[in-house]
Formats: sequence, structure tokens, C-alpha cells
Amino acid sequence: MDKLIIEGGHRLSGEIRVDGAKNAALPLLAATLLAPGTHCLVNVPDLRDTRTMLKLLEGFGVSWHRDDDGTLWLNADTVDNFEASYELVKTMRASVLVLGPLLSRLGRARVSLPGGCAIGARPINFHTAGLAALGTEFFLDEGYVDGRAQRLSGTTVYFDIPSVTGTENILMAAVMARGTTLIKNAAREPEIANLIDMLVNMGAKISGRDSDILEVVGVDELSAARAAVIPDRIETGTFMLAAAAVGGEVKIMDCCPGHLPALTEKLHLAGIDIDHGDDWIGVRRNGSELKAVDVKTMPYPGFPTDLQAQFMALMTMARGTSIITETIFENRFMHVAELRRLGADISIDGHSAVVRGNSNLHGAHVMATDLRASASLVVAGLAASGITEISRLYHLDRGYSRLEEKLCRVGAKVRRERE
Repeated sequence: MDKLIIEGGHRLSGEIRVDGAKNAALPLLAATLLAPGTHCLVNVPDLRDTRTMLKLLEGFGVSWHRDDDGTLWLNADTVDNFEASYELVKTMRASVLVLGPLLSRLGRARVSLPGGCAIGARPINFHTAGLAALGTEFFLDEGYVDGRAQRLSGTTVYFDIPSVTGTENILMAAVMARGTTLIKNAAREPEIANLIDMLVNMGAKISGRDSDILEVVGVDELSAARAAVIPDRIETGTFMLAAAAVGGEVKIMDCCPGHLPALTEKLHLAGIDIDHGDDWIGVRRNGSELKAVDVKTMPYPGFPTDLQAQFMALMTMARGTSIITETIFENRFMHVAELRRLGADISIDGHSAVVRGNSNLHGAHVMATDLRASASLVVAGLAASGITEISRLYHLDRGYSRLEEKLCRVGAKVRRERE
């Protein structure tokens, strides 16, 4: 098992390039199940989670290969299996995204109840309720969700709470359903727009992109398509917060500045200089004191829950007290105990964390508890005095590719070792 060794206190300077978004790549990979032919996906990050999804697709009959430049080619001519095994699904909650495509193409899907990060219950009832409304009959059998349907029929699906993967699953199920499907209170994340673009390229009829009401007119068949994965806004935000925490001047390349409106505004309020172009963001902090800023996670375009932990790490260094409120996942403060080991002064009050800033962080042995918590420990470790060792790096590797290499290129002292 690997661990990350960080020598803190080194300012960052230079350019960092961002990979494709994990949370966009996974539904695009799942969408290849919908149509025979050879699909082409560009900018797919090579991560633990994307490799797991490719293994899932192999189990359904999809063959694939990756070019030297990272382009993925996936042939879905033969999709002849409808079961996603526990051994794969237990490691990645996003495996549930195959439900919609399998029901649409085969009329049957048997998927193990998912696993993944322990940051909350995240039930799949949003998915199954919507798919049931489209005409699926579900059975729970020995830890598996078993769905069966003839051709799905269009209907209205309403989400009480916007669900990203729920919206994506219903979209993929509805594209070949009979009639028209309306998805109301749909999630509006950029990753959903990325999926809609791919589905339209495959021949789907979808309107309402970027809104909370999506209309899908079912078609009889789809064809293979080419799609490009959007840049990872969470990786982008993590690098922005790392630069803000350590100081210096960093230019983050190959990103989408417009995908991070809430984080950009909060960093402005904290006293960080931010500039941007069409595909880059510049972050500069040269000796200025950080100011405490309150944050409340919300569905897009609000502050992303996937950046809450990293922002909390930054606020431990700010002047004053900040209140960070988590509204998306009920158990996403597990990183607090590890940040305290680095010297942070944080207390939890229900769904909020009270962060008393001006902490003098110091290196320590810490343990990653989930994907984004691991990134918060990297941000804190970069700014802490001394050496920080982060164990259980498999969490980090689910969502960040070559993180230590990218940070070292801009002046950080980070290395990976075997424990």
C-alpha cells in the first residue's frame, strides 16, 4: 500500500495541467452500452474508478483499447450480459450508472448494491424510483437490485433533491423509451451537460440542457459516437486551493473557469487574486493574509461538496472563524479528525464545522478516509511545517492522476512511497 510524503512550506510557482473529469467520464463510459458500434472517448483520465468501469463494461461484452495519447475506443457490438458483480461494484458507487443503459438496451439489469466512499448513505432509491416510473419492475435479491422491463415508456420523473447520477441514469434510460420523458428538478452539473452532448451525438433527442427540466423524446435506436470528457473542475479547484494555501503564483491549464463560480467567489472573499482566460485560471497569493469565509455546500452552481474538505483545510490558516455547512452528504466531516492531528482547531456542530483559523499546522501521520478528504490532507500538508505522511492513498487514486508529479512540477516537495 502506498503513502504520500509531503515536506511542507514550499511556495508553488508555474503551470499545472488538468485531466479529464472522473465524474464526467464514468457516465460517458456507461453510455457506450446503449448502442452497437465503436465509440471514441477523448480525455478519459486513467484512474482507479475509470479502470473499474472499464472492467464492468468488459463483463457486459464491451471490448476496448487505449491509444498512446489516451484516446479510448470501445466496441459495444456484443452486449450479452446484464449482471454487474459485487466484486467490482463494491469498490465504486458510480457503478449504478449501468442500470439505465442495460435496461434500455437489454430490458434487464442486475446490479449489486454499490459501495465506494463512506461519506453517507447515498441510497439508490432516486435511480430505482425513476426507472420504475419508466416501466421497470425491481426485485431485491441477495444484495442485488434486479430490474426487468419490456420497452420503457416515457413519463414524468421528479427528483425531490437534485441527484447527479440519478439524472444521468434516467437520461440514459429515457433516450430509447417510447414517447416523451420529462425530468423535473434535474441536476445541472457540467458533467450532465457533457453526457447530454454525447447522447445527442448518438442520435438522442434531448432539450433543456443546463436547466432543471429536461425533455427526452425517445428514439428507436442510437449509434456509436465520439465524445470528449470535460476538464475536471474538482481537480482544478483542488489545485486552486493548494496554491491559495501555500502561496505563490500558479496557472492551471486545460480547465473550464466557468465551472467553478462559487469557489472563485469564495477565494476572492478570502483575499486570493484570481485571473482567468478561456481555458486557464491564475491563482496568486503573495504574502497576503487569508480571511475567514463561510461556505455552505449546494447543488450546482452552488459550492461543490467535493471541494468542501479542501476548502476547510484552507480555512484553518485564515484569520477569524469560518462556518462550513454540509448539506449534500450527512457524513462528510471524517477529515476533521485528521486535520486536527495537523494542528487545526475545528469543532463539529450538527451539519456544520466551526473552523477557528490562524492555526500553525505541523506535519504528522494522517490517514485518508475518503477521496476528497485525502485531497484536503494534501492541501494542509503542503502548508504545514515539517513532514506529513498520508496513508491509504487508494482513496486519492480514485480521483486524481499523478497528483504528486503535478505538484512537484510547480515546486512542492511530495513523493510516493510503499508502506
